[in-house]
Order: sequence, then structure tokens, then C-alpha cells
Amino acid sequence: VQLVESGGGLVQPGGSLRLSCAASGFTFSLYAMSWYRRAPGKERELVAGITSAGGSTNYADSVKGRFTISRDNAKKTVYLQMNSLKPEDTAVYYCNVPYLAPDYWGQGTQVTVSS
Repeated sequence: VQLVESGGGLVQPGGSLRLSCAASGFTFSLYAMSWYRRAPGKERELVAGITSAGGSTNYADSVKGRFTISRDNAKKTVYLQMNSLKPEDTAVYYCNVPYLAPDYWGQGTQVTVSS
């Protein structure tokens, strides 16, 4: 399993970012995918999940209505569209394959929401 996250950066409150996670080393289309984040001084938390075919998604209460998870199985990539960003969304964001390699974490991508 290899996961490479990208798309993070510095954004003002209310702004948007789209994160990408490129997967390799496994049959991507067979597995659910998740996005997690770890804020400074806090535990890693689940942000969003999506089933293998993309037909079902779930979100943390803190991001519902603002974030959207999606996937492109042909490109072996999972996305996280983040809108209406808040300072409390500042964290390193990671993707994960929960039912294949739950303990594997890529390098993550830093998202900083600040004016």
C-alpha cells in the first residue's frame, strides 16, 4: 500500500481547498477509503469515509455540510473538497484504507486556515 496526499496549503477562513490522495499497491476499487486529520496537540480523528464504489459516504459532525469526499476509481484517487474552512480545520490531513491497512499512514498534507 502506498498513499500520497496533496493539495494542502494556507487558506483564509471561509476559503476552499481540494485534497487528493493517490493510491497504489492494491486494488483501489475494492476498498473503502477514509480521510483523517490530526490537529496540533490532538488525537487523529476521522473526517470522512467513502465506500468502494462511492455509493455511500459518512462525515464527522464537525465537517458535515462543508466537506465532500469523492473518488475516481479509474485514477485510483480519493478527494476531499473542503469549503467554508474554519481555523479549527487546521491540521495535517491523511487518507487511509481502513479495511486493508488501518495502521498505514502516508506523509499527509498540511492545511492551515488563518487570516
